[in-house]
Amino acid sequence: DNANQADASSEIILLTVNQPYPNHNGGQLQFGPDGYLDAGFGDGGSANDPRGSGPDPGSLLGALLRLDVDHSPGIYAIPPTNPFIADENRRNEIWAWGLRNPWRFSFDRLTGDLFIADVGQNIWEEVHFQEAASTGGENYGWNILEGSHCFISSDCDRSGLELPIFEYDHQEGCSVTGGYMYRGSQFLPLYGNYFVADFCSGNIWRLYPEGEGVWSSVKVLDSDLVI
Repeated sequence: DNANQADASSEIILLTVNQPYPNHNGGQLQFGPDGYLDAGFGDGGSANDPRGSGPDPGSLLGALLRLDVDHSPGIYAIPPTNPFIADENRRNEIWAWGLRNPWRFSFDRLTGDLFIADVGQNIWEEVHFQEAASTGGENYGWNILEGSHCFISSDCDRSGLELPIFEYDHQEGCSVTGGYMYRGSQFLPLYGNYFVADFCSGNIWRLYPEGEGVWSSVKVLDSDLVI
């Protein structure tokens, strides 16, 4: 009877993924513009991705999943346009991979573009951008990269890896919290700006496209809040 209250007895468990460690497990669920359910999973926790989940498309950890939850009651299906639908060596549920902890992502409600804020480990926090026209399968680099920087060694092969549109080091914060692309009408100068913040420092930035895949950033507020 209350549209703002869920019926707990209506819960149906469609998928369970075991988490080997208690930290950075992801967990966001979001229906995308295509009607499919996107689910973000961290690499499983601990430090340095000890199980190698990030670079392993055979694992559901360290990935963004895309599921058809309306296929039939109580069972999810793999969308036919998922990138690994015909690959026996990769989990068909995966839409994108190479993520450490994508616990906040969002879609641009005008364009359908996807923004993924991925929590870093030692030094770098990062935001990734995926165009609505993407066919999926992007590898965002963890744990070969942290941000755009080599993580495991001082030299690494970046070929085939998607670099972030924005990153900041731990002098500016410690854990990125992804926000939203502003499409409102009240503050027109901010239209088309994506907002992102840091959990620890309270810093808030706006990102805006400069063209040809280049994004610029401006720190708009040091809020001193836990965001």
